[in-house]
Amino acid sequence: MANNARKSGTGKWLWAIGGVALLIGGGAWAYGEEIDGQAQAGTAYMARVACSCRFVGGRSLDDCEKDKLDGMELITLVDDVEEKSVTARFPLVAANTATYREGYGCVLEEWRD
Repeated sequence: MANNARKSGTGKWLWAIGGVALLIGGGAWAYGEEIDGQAQAGTAYMARVACSCRFVGGRSLDDCEKDKLDGMELITLVDDVEEKSVTARFPLVAANTATYREGYGCVLEEWRD
């Protein structure tokens, strides 16, 4: 009898985990395009702003982190001093790079689909 109780308890957990996975997958499918668009726009914005902060304003990348808007906490910034560029990344979704060009300021790399 104890063996049957364990089996049914395990079965309930598997169903619960499967249900949660289904909800997460459905949400990602339903809102995936919106999340992707917002991540692309957010990383493009932060790459451009941080590049200008870093290579036009002469501030440190740590100081440029202060320029993030609310909701951009997950975006990470990495600079390449040799290339004079900053890449902004939103985990597993989007990344954009802006590069300083004399006479133009910081310019985003072309977007690719």
